[in-house]
Amino acid sequence: MQCKSLNLNLALLLFLLMIAGCQTKQLYEQNTIYPNHHWLSKEANTYQFEITDTNAAYNVYFVIRHHNAYNYKNIWLQLNTIAPNKTVTKQSLNLNLADDEKGWLGTGMDDIFDQRIPIGNEAVHFSKGIYTFVLVHTMREDPLENILSTGIRVEKVIP
Repeated sequence: MQCKSLNLNLALLLFLLMIAGCQTKQLYEQNTIYPNHHWLSKEANTYQFEITDTNAAYNVYFVIRHHNAYNYKNIWLQLNTIAPNKTVTKQSLNLNLADDEKGWLGTGMDDIFDQRIPIGNEAVHFSKGIYTFVLVHTMREDPLENILSTGIRVEKVIP
């Protein structure tokens, strides 16, 4: 009898975990793929997202996929954000892709690594409308070799 009760409680717990795990996050992600695995500094990538929920906070991420043959531990970027009212916010970003202790950050399989790096330390609130993100690299190497794809991800913070 005690075994049935334990099994029932375990099944109920698993069911509740599955329901909690199914909670959806509203997100937007757009990526640019580089078929030749290099990114030219003059190649400005543009991404647009429509924000409808102005009460929510959002996290913004730089998304990158690269080979382990990438020559640097970081990447320098220029990110211009164009708000619906046409104001432009310019950010110069120095984002770490590796460190001396762990090596490449993010997740890897074989010789390819994926990372989602937060832009900014805090979640942001957006106004309603269409936002445009323009992304270029400002590294000295041009073209920047061993880059498979880059992009922007905007994710709603679930309280």
